This record gives sequence, structure tokens and C-alpha cells, in this order.
Amino acid sequence: MSAEDIESYLLRMGVAHETIKPGIWLVKLDSSSLVVSIAGPVVAFRLKVMELPPTGREELYRTLLQLNTTEMIHGAFGIEGETVVVIHALELENLDLNEFQAVVDDMSMAASKHYPHLARFVPSAANAAS
Repeated sequence: MSAEDIESYLLRMGVAHETIKPGIWLVKLDSSSLVVSIAGPVVAFRLKVMELPPTGREELYRTLLQLNTTEMIHGAFGIEGETVVVIHALELENLDLNEFQAVVDDMSMAASKHYPHLARFVPSAANAAS
């Protein structure tokens, strides 16, 4: 398995994408961008969900942990700096198109399905809902 195989999968899936540098792609999804990268023996997937709110983080963290145990099949919510992300990794050696596409689809669905629930932690979203 190689970078050319990942590029082939992206082309076969028909998703808009660009190569950032060798082994790293930015995949355009409906309302967000997924970073796919080769990191040693794995393919890493990272999708930004939202910025961390300035307050109410403890409840947000609890919600993310609960979603990880009840809703996430292929990946997990995590914190990267001041950002909530969905992450996943697959072994590069035996990766096939179906497995690759399942992760991309699952991550996209998780972000869009759970964002409305998570957005309540963002002050501007809470004010707009009032």
C-alpha cells in the first residue's frame, strides 16, 4: 500500500481533494475538510468539528467521552490544541477501498450528526438559539 493507492481511492470515491504535500491530502466534505495522512505504518484521519468554548468545557468533555462510547464506531472525538476533532487511524498495509470509504463516511456523518448537540457549548450558537 502506498500514497498512490490512497490517491486512487480518493479518485474512485469521487471526493474533491488536494494534495497538501506527499502523503497528506485535504478532502473536501459537505461542510468541512478531512485531513488524510500517511504516518508510518498507518493512515491517519483528522476532521475538525469545532473550536473549544471559553467556558463549560467540563460538560463538553463529558459529552465527548459519552459520544465516544455510544456513538463512535471507527474513530473518536478528541482535543487538539483548542479544537475538537474526530480522529481515526487504519493500518496502511492491508487497507482496502471499502474500509477507507467507511471511515471517511463515518467521520463525516459523526461530525454532521453530533455538531448540533455540541454546538450548544459554543456561546454564539447558544445566543442564536435563544
